[in-house]
Amino acid sequence: MRIFGSELGEAMVHWAERKAEEVVKTFREIRDVLVCNGGLSVSGLQHVGRLRGEVTIVDTVRKILEKRGYEAKHTIVLYTMDAWKGKETQLKQFSDPEEAKAFTGRPLFLVPDPQECHKNWVEHYWENFGNYLQHFALDVEVVSTKELYEKNMRMKEFIVKTLTEKRSEAVRTINKYRGRNPHPEDWIPFNPICEKCLRIDSTVAVSFDEKTGIIEYICKACGNEGRQPLERGKLTWRLEWVGVWYSMGVSFEPYGKDHATPGGSRDSCNDLARNVYRFEPPVGLPYEWVGYSRKGVDVGDMGSSDFIGFTPKDWIEVAEGEVLRYIYLFTQPMKRIVLSLERVPLYVDEYDKAERIYYGLEALRDTEENERISKSYYLAQLREPPSEPPIQLPYLHAVALIQVLPKHDMVREALKRLEKTGLIKSKITDFELERIKRRLINAQNWIASYAPDRYKISLLPHLTAQVLRSIDRDVIPLLKELYDKLEELEEWTEDDIKQVMMSIKRTKHQEREFFKALYLMFFGREYGPRIAPYLSFIDKSWVLNRLREVLKYYAKQE
Repeated sequence: MRIFGSELGEAMVHWAERKAEEVVKTFREIRDVLVCNGGLSVSGLQHVGRLRGEVTIVDTVRKILEKRGYEAKHTIVLYTMDAWKGKETQLKQFSDPEEAKAFTGRPLFLVPDPQECHKNWVEHYWENFGNYLQHFALDVEVVSTKELYEKNMRMKEFIVKTLTEKRSEAVRTINKYRGRNPHPEDWIPFNPICEKCLRIDSTVAVSFDEKTGIIEYICKACGNEGRQPLERGKLTWRLEWVGVWYSMGVSFEPYGKDHATPGGSRDSCNDLARNVYRFEPPVGLPYEWVGYSRKGVDVGDMGSSDFIGFTPKDWIEVAEGEVLRYIYLFTQPMKRIVLSLERVPLYVDEYDKAERIYYGLEALRDTEENERISKSYYLAQLREPPSEPPIQLPYLHAVALIQVLPKHDMVREALKRLEKTGLIKSKITDFELERIKRRLINAQNWIASYAPDRYKISLLPHLTAQVLRSIDRDVIPLLKELYDKLEELEEWTEDDIKQVMMSIKRTKHQEREFFKALYLMFFGREYGPRIAPYLSFIDKSWVLNRLREVLKYYAKQE
């Protein structure tokens, strides 16, 4: 068993460990609880790219801090007071996009659900993300900015300070980063929700009464002049970000690359925190966006309001959450990752390889890379991994199994085949059983929704005249040799079948026609995935009988 922090590569420090150490050095003397926070605007599709920084990285730093004896927690702030922009992609979610333009400028929580199945836009698009968080991080506390404005007393304290004693200083600091478009000295950095048109992006605050906590405003969109309490509005975005840090005591918060430019938004907010509000801003970590590939084409970065990408729900249907966590943790944060649901078997294979390396069953020559893989695997686990290496069911084996097994009692039949082929050699644990069940279901979902056609197969129940005539006579002697060698096999495993196939000498032409003949006789098509795993899960007698039928047919033709 590998032990985190001792046998598991003391010399090699993972980037997440370095960041956790920075948090400790910065805040251990001034914070009892180290809050690790992520922030999301629910502007549309909540895609898996958002699991990189705000969930996986945050959760991993929290995990390391707790391992080292510090009290830490993981929070996510949903920016539900942000204005809905009414982009074309957002409008298209409604049955009547023209009518939906009326919602432009409203806070996200006041935009209706376009499918009318939830209370509002936020609840609708958060469902396929929030309901699946437990597969990617444990014990996450989710809070919306709407709740912060309405219920958090430190947030209210921060707003009052901003609109009174700190206002001039805050405006001057923000103006340092605005170049040719500075705000006027009397600017009030707060946007109430217009009582008449419900917009939050078009209101201009004209006064603030500290005694009553009331903001007077003018709405540039509808001309309304009104009054709102602080709970019915929001700070401008830079100050809101600093207000979140202040009100929640944030010690660590990663941020997307758009905030990372020198003199950009993160620098300006750090400046505000330190030099205006006199507190230490959270330790940060910039990260690169996650791209989306469909049918082999990189269609760009995943985007919420652009509706590009896929959701955590989509991922969990085809793979374990830890697989995606591993991808994010093994990759340096500022390196772009491109994900495709069509390539899930490749991702799972890499994860399974990392598991074997972690348990010492496999090793690379590069010892530092070995440790980087091991640490990334360990940190990707939501719970402590078992002391002994668990049985692995390779993803493509699962894909093969679910297509050759009877539909009823799939799991029991799968276990029988896995025992027969030698993949299961001893009694399995409950943990291993659940892993096998989950992978079979994942593979079944992948085949149904995302698998390229070459992976979709079904056994040909009967040989047809057309199939028999399509087999090249030149490979019949090879099929006879295959039959003889398969018949002699004592163990019916993928490796044994593969070794038999490799032992049959053939020309380049015969190579192509040999496999074409196998695909035709077993699956009724000329191509497919690697065939050895499929044959290993079919009864040996059935395979030999099918080969015998072909050989008999061609013997009669002579």
